[in-house]
Order: sequence, then structure tokens, then C-alpha cells
Amino acid sequence: MKIVMIGSGNAAAVLGRKFKAAGHQILQVVSRNASAASELAYEWGTVSTNYQSPITKEADVYLIAISDDAIDAVVEDLKLPGKVVAHTAASVPMDILKKVTKHYGVFYPLQSLRKDMKILPDVPIFFDGSDDVAKKMLEKLAHSIAKEQVAEAGDEERSKLHVAAVLVSNFTNHLYALAEDYCRKEGIDFKQLLPLIEETTARIKNISPKQAQTGPSLRHDDETIQKHLALLEKYPPIKKIYQLLSESIRDFK
Repeated sequence: MKIVMIGSGNAAAVLGRKFKAAGHQILQVVSRNASAASELAYEWGTVSTNYQSPITKEADVYLIAISDDAIDAVVEDLKLPGKVVAHTAASVPMDILKKVTKHYGVFYPLQSLRKDMKILPDVPIFFDGSDDVAKKMLEKLAHSIAKEQVAEAGDEERSKLHVAAVLVSNFTNHLYALAEDYCRKEGIDFKQLLPLIEETTARIKNISPKQAQTGPSLRHDDETIQKHLALLEKYPPIKKIYQLLSESIRDFK
């Protein structure tokens, strides 16, 4: 397919690389960040432009991969009648694109994407479309880079998926960051915890996270919990989270 990437950030960069690896042609990179757009265009052997310059009308799919709160402003004056146009946001309704074209949709990558990734990760894609033209085009594009990890998902389902994604990715990583900071201040090597992190992640590939749960809260080991809380007196934010999660584990049915 011929694709125009609108955006030059993390999602645009990784998806663009996946498209190129799958044999698609990127005709243009459109972004307000001229430097980032130029860099990606050079990498992909194409051209870049900003939002004020003409966008080519020769593409099959126009993918808007920008921050959620910027989509409204970008599509305000965007007119691509007869073209398939999609955004990549989980929590933005598909209908935000209805004035751009009648063939609009969503192409949501359920993955944490970073421009500096050396190895392209597996990226499950959830798509939706305003009509069969958009759905078929976006589903075909999704299968070209995600193989079997493709599913149709409407606005409500994508929003729910996004909530779950924040819990397992953003919140979990924040706990890692808190633990790393605690270790640094207490003279402990955080890297000593990496085998535990890897084992915990590997475990839930085969059993439910609920079945994999261990620790003093599950055992109702109040003596150990109180010792931990005492050690966290100097770290009120961590102590608060420790108490909250301990109660959640204990009460989880």
C-alpha cells in the first residue's frame, strides 16, 4: 500500500518502520516538527512536509499518529475525500474524522512504542472503520504487520483496553521506578530484582495473574507488612501505595 504518515513521534516512527519492513511505500511524512519529520523521511527514502503544505492525494491510507489532544486541531482543515484516513488513539472517538472523508477509522497499536527501539516489537492492532471500505483496508494493513494479533474494536472497547494497558504498563513501570529510587537511596542494587521481574512476567503467560499472586498480603502476614511499613516511614508516597496495594491484594476476590 501507499501510506502517508501524519506525525513523527514514537508511534509514527515504529509503525512506519513496520510498514516499510512489510513492503509498503510511505509517500510522505507530515509533521509540525520539521526536524523529526525530515529524519524519518530520510530513513524511509521519502519526503517530509508540515501541516501548512499540500498533502499528496496519491496514498491509499493516511495514518494520523499524533498525541490524542492534537488530533482535533490537525483534522480541522484536513480534507481527503474518497481516501481512507485513520488515527491511532485508543481513547479518541472514530467520528472525529468524519469531516475528513467518508472512509475513516482507527488503527490502534496496543503496545508501548519508542522511537529508539532497536528491534521492532510485536504490535497487536485493533481497528475500526466507518464503512466496509475503511474496515477492509485497515484490517489488511493491520495483518501485514501484526499477522494474527488483529481484532476489530469499537470506541468503547478500545477505551477499556486502554485502561487495562495503563494498569499493566504505565502503572507497573511506575512501581519499578519507585523501587529503583528506593534501592538507590538505601544502597541496594536494583538490578538484583531483574530476575524476579522477569520470572513474574513469564509466569502470567501460562496462568492467571490472580493465581500467580504471592507475598505477605496474600498470606495475611501482618507482622511482615508492619515491618515493611516501618522501613518505608521515610518514603510516604511509597508507604501509601504499599498500604493501598496490600489492602487490594487482601480484599481481591
